[in-house]
Amino acid sequence: MPPPADIVKVAIEWPGAFPRLMEIDQKKPLTSIIKEVCDGWSLGNHENYALQNADSTNFYITEKNRNDIKNGSILRLTSSPAQKAQQLHEKIQSSSMDLKLEALKDLANASRDVTFAQEFINLDGLSLLTQMVESGTERYQKLQKIMKPCFGDLLSFTLTAFVELMDHGIVSWDTFSLAFIKKIASYVNKSAMDTAVLQRSLAILESMVLNSQDLYQKVAQEITIGQLIPHLQGTDQDIQTYTIAVINALFLKAPEEKRQEMAHILAQKQLRNIILSNVIRSTRPINDEMAHQLYVLQVLTFNLLEDRMMTKMDPQDQAQRDIIFELRRIAFDVECEPNNSGSIEKRKSMYTRDYKKLGFINHVNPAVDFTQIPPGMLALDNMLYFAKHHQDAYIRIVLENSSREDKHECPFGRSSIELTKMLCEILKVGELPSENCHDFHPMFFTHDRAFEEFFCICIQLLNKTWKEMRATSEDFNKVMQVVREQVMRALTLKPNSLDQFKTRLQNLSYTEILKIRQSERMNQEDFQSRPILELREKIQPEIMELIKQQRLNRLCEGTCFRKISSRRRQDKFWYCRLSPNHKVLHYGDLEESPQGEVPHDSLQDKLPVADIKAVVTGKDCPHMKEKGALKQNKEVQELAFSVLYESDEYLNFIAPDKHEYCVWTDGLNALLGKEMTSEFTKSDLDVLLSMEMKLRLLDLENIQIPEAPPPIPKEPSNYDFVYDCN
Repeated sequence: MPPPADIVKVAIEWPGAFPRLMEIDQKKPLTSIIKEVCDGWSLGNHENYALQNADSTNFYITEKNRNDIKNGSILRLTSSPAQKAQQLHEKIQSSSMDLKLEALKDLANASRDVTFAQEFINLDGLSLLTQMVESGTERYQKLQKIMKPCFGDLLSFTLTAFVELMDHGIVSWDTFSLAFIKKIASYVNKSAMDTAVLQRSLAILESMVLNSQDLYQKVAQEITIGQLIPHLQGTDQDIQTYTIAVINALFLKAPEEKRQEMAHILAQKQLRNIILSNVIRSTRPINDEMAHQLYVLQVLTFNLLEDRMMTKMDPQDQAQRDIIFELRRIAFDVECEPNNSGSIEKRKSMYTRDYKKLGFINHVNPAVDFTQIPPGMLALDNMLYFAKHHQDAYIRIVLENSSREDKHECPFGRSSIELTKMLCEILKVGELPSENCHDFHPMFFTHDRAFEEFFCICIQLLNKTWKEMRATSEDFNKVMQVVREQVMRALTLKPNSLDQFKTRLQNLSYTEILKIRQSERMNQEDFQSRPILELREKIQPEIMELIKQQRLNRLCEGTCFRKISSRRRQDKFWYCRLSPNHKVLHYGDLEESPQGEVPHDSLQDKLPVADIKAVVTGKDCPHMKEKGALKQNKEVQELAFSVLYESDEYLNFIAPDKHEYCVWTDGLNALLGKEMTSEFTKSDLDVLLSMEMKLRLLDLENIQIPEAPPPIPKEPSNYDFVYDCN
């Protein structure tokens, strides 16, 4: 007979004694269980004791999480959170350096537990830590020379404890004084500072900037880009990552009017070159967090273009009209004629002719072409940059097309406007950075005017593709589709430089694109004849069952998920997998992302599949409704899903990527007997159906399959030919 569901068998440790095996009744109050344990070791004042997990987390057992205790768990009897908080609160104020150091080390470790953190904060512990940072360290300046390692550890543990306590979101960031901010900033501004102290200080500054607009103003006054740059020139990638994160935070929170000014300062300080030399082209591989920060910096830099992208041209603005005159002057090598030269009609006719050659839609007043947003004035900026910095290529394109027949000319003006709009869509100009993306492109860090150079390469590609397609004005949209495909395929290869990007585009000619498309069509061919469609319908259920089994097998292998916290670089991980009999979901927290298979015994929590009521996705998930504006972006929502069980209880997921999202939502829907509707299922179904169809039709190669089945012959006039075996 199985044991009652409310009884859990555990081992409980106590220092200096043999562990006790004990059955815990989950219906009993936790205080009663602790009293029973204390009585077993003849310990009085049971209210001063608590149970905690005897693993690397050392988290306290509370009424909220006691149901997470599983059979075979090892627990430890220890001081209660309140008592431990009181003890550490007193010890860190000790005059003994050794005692203080040991207490701060324990505090840094214990503060990861929200139960302890709440008790320590209730004792006004955060104020004590900030006071120690503000003024307490001054007392040890004399000791710093003779006890430098000790001083560094003291400060490091203090800041680590502070960061861990703040990570629980119990206290608002707005409560801290200017003196504290100045002190933290001073650690960042010092040229020689302990690595651990520098890391914590950068993390604190980033969190301050992201969590409070008021603190952003104060931090921005204390920290300059020039003071952060030296940290990028070191060899510690963690320090480099934290430094770029602070720069990104300052960039993100800066008011609109200050972002351009900040970008100018970054350019002056050669930030791009420093990142390129010391990070991107470093011999060390770039880890995921660094890749994410580089991606964020890339997005924020391109978002500076949003203002011009959303600005319409004013046809009456003479300064803006002068840019168009400059395009005409460079292309046709003409000087602006004085107002009295020739008749007005003659000059208008000349301008109209030239604007037509330049490829504008409105030949009379090309300024009207730039009233469409996006791309607005950004398209005109790109055209002028191309004309000035790649003058030979610009003149060649314009004159080459003006000498063609009208129907075969590639309109430079119209092409530039549509291309700028397309490039903004590809690079997602104006969108907030995603929380999960690592998709930075090294080539955009190789030039100060990366977007403009990107445009210059692509406009020449467009003209080349136009000629290869022998396109006419009616084919304009087709050409743009091919160019988009060429650009997207080249970007997927992550070229290291703009020259490498250009080379890869040259290899992706129109002929090559046609070959790729034909190959893909052959691989995903969809026969439309009636017999083939009937065959597809017949074998489709078999293929769907195969996909279902694959999804369930993947769930049995399991996946590591990330818990998004307010401080992204100190993420916590958890793992979830389906049991081999497909009846239970096993899950549990991990210290770090696993490198191999996760043992079953490390996943202590479980959820019976029979208890699952529904699977919700996207913005309907509870953890998406709780998130702030910064994190509640489209891409995170697209990877979020939740499992609803019991009475409004949820198990919340954020998939590491789109593929895992589709695998898990498909698998969970399959377990619930629902249809698998993800885009990956549709793709897999098409590929597998196509392969199966080709295999079954191998014997019919080069044989025309009729649309209708052959006619059934008429019955014979007699059956005399039938042989009777009897």
